[in-house]
Amino acid sequence: MKTTDFTTTFSVAQTPEEAFEAIINVRGWWTGEPGIDGSTGKLGDEFTYRYEPHHYSKQKITELISGKKVVWTVIDSTLNFVEDKSEWTGTKISFDISRKGGKTLVRFTHEGLVPEIECYDACSNAWGSYINSSLRNLITSGKGQLKVLNEKKH
Repeated sequence: MKTTDFTTTFSVAQTPEEAFEAIINVRGWWTGEPGIDGSTGKLGDEFTYRYEPHHYSKQKITELISGKKVVWTVIDSTLNFVEDKSEWTGTKISFDISRKGGKTLVRFTHEGLVPEIECYDACSNAWGSYINSSLRNLITSGKGQLKVLNEKKH
């Protein structure tokens, strides 16, 4: 039986290079508290994401092709809302960027985030929001979800 990794795709008018720059600006779109720690823009960089007290993960950038592809391997994780707290460890998160019909397509895949694991519903819903809303907004307007939310408060 083949498993189905979570994937979602969107298109924007901006160039593949602009999409790539937004993706590697992880602090601009993947929000949490206290958030992102570490470098997110070079091959081999490692960074952590925290959303206390629910989520901790450490990613290593394992593939980086400007304007085309970004891949992170999750090298450590603790998900405090599921029984197997290390469900993300060893999974891969990828962003494939391509040009089609005058638009830039961004295809996000979390390899290993499959319906058979406990965090699938919560994690796929969160990714859907971060990718299709926050990241897409960062690419199209220069403002990710966090900046939009902070501006609404003031």
